[in-house]
Amino acid sequence: MLINTATDPAFSWQETALCAQAGPEFFFPAPGSSTREAKQLCNACEGRQACLEYALDNDERFGVWGGLSEKERERLRRVGRDRA
Repeated sequence: MLINTATDPAFSWQETALCAQAGPEFFFPAPGSSTREAKQLCNACEGRQACLEYALDNDERFGVWGGLSEKERERLRRVGRDRA
């Protein structure tokens, strides 16, 4: 979900985010479906790191954010962002 960057400049990375060009089903696939394509798009996006930080800071539990799946973000939370 994109946030209005005019009211919050901390989210300016969303203006150029590649995810805005794909539908939500791309980043929120059905259980058991592949996340490979979403991750590839994320890895090509200049806002990837900011997106990942947003997901970690806001405890996003579903979908691909910043190139990581739910399980990958949970693993990152467990070991700590600096050590991952």
